Amino acid sequence: MSNAPLFAAIETGGSKTVFAIGNADGELLACARCPTGDPQPTLAQALRFLRDAATRHGALHGVGIASFGPLHLHPQQPAYGHLGATPKPGWSGFDLLGSVQKQLSLPIALDTDVNAAALAEQRWGAGRDLDPLVYVTVGTGIGGGVMVHGHPLHGLLHAELGHLRPRRHPDDLHFNGICPFHGDCLEGLASGPAILARWGATLSELPKKSAAHELVAHYLAQACHTLFATTSVEKVVLGGGVLQTPGLRERIAELAANFDAGYLPGGKRHQIIAPHLGQMSGITGAMILPSQVLQ
Repeated sequence: MSNAPLFAAIETGGSKTVFAIGNADGELLACARCPTGDPQPTLAQALRFLRDAATRHGALHGVGIASFGPLHLHPQQPAYGHLGATPKPGWSGFDLLGSVQKQLSLPIALDTDVNAAALAEQRWGAGRDLDPLVYVTVGTGIGGGVMVHGHPLHGLLHAELGHLRPRRHPDDLHFNGICPFHGDCLEGLASGPAILARWGATLSELPKKSAAHELVAHYLAQACHTLFATTSVEKVVLGGGVLQTPGLRERIAELAANFDAGYLPGGKRHQIIAPHLGQMSGITGAMILPSQVLQ
């Protein structure tokens, strides 16, 4: 272990919350997780672990929080640090930043879980030396992070790639989608819960020749082509639980190339690749966030 300053990291996801201490070089000293339940009990468990870990390993210099969205990230807005309207019960409007600030007297950096994952993948993973870079995760929800010049893209909010509206497949016109806000947006059609609601099983459990595999690949390929066209990225890092399905990423890449029809000048340089850091992308990126603030 290096002598680099120690930071705490909290990654709140749709199904689980991960917490760790380590340094901005990507080294983790201690890491644990719990189901993402109601906000206060979930954070209480994370903070208890972090305090105990700091007692064993040394003083902390800051905290990085990486959360599912939508998340208000504009510091000048009254809702800064609060969750927006989310289907996750109990979390809509929750003051995530303020709740942690009340418990820990440390500098705190906040971003989305996918922005944190994109940050880690650009620094140490599949997107090393690529600028810009897009990371998309397909699991309990669908989210994306866009990295430009080493920093996550922020504006009024953050990139909401899961709520793009794909063109419906001609053989798929009757499923309404499950997004409570948009129905058949990308998340409403191709997330893990959408697949389960529609076919009663995960994509990996369904026969490879079933319509499910082709339809999910079709919608995710549309999203990837849209990202190549709108952000000029060379590669899209595509991860998450749904992408554990054998052959899915390759089919998405094939369809995305078909959708482009040779138009984009990047040609075969446009690639859809797996994250190198796997499920650790988000928590590793969260560890980097406070070091950026303290620079």
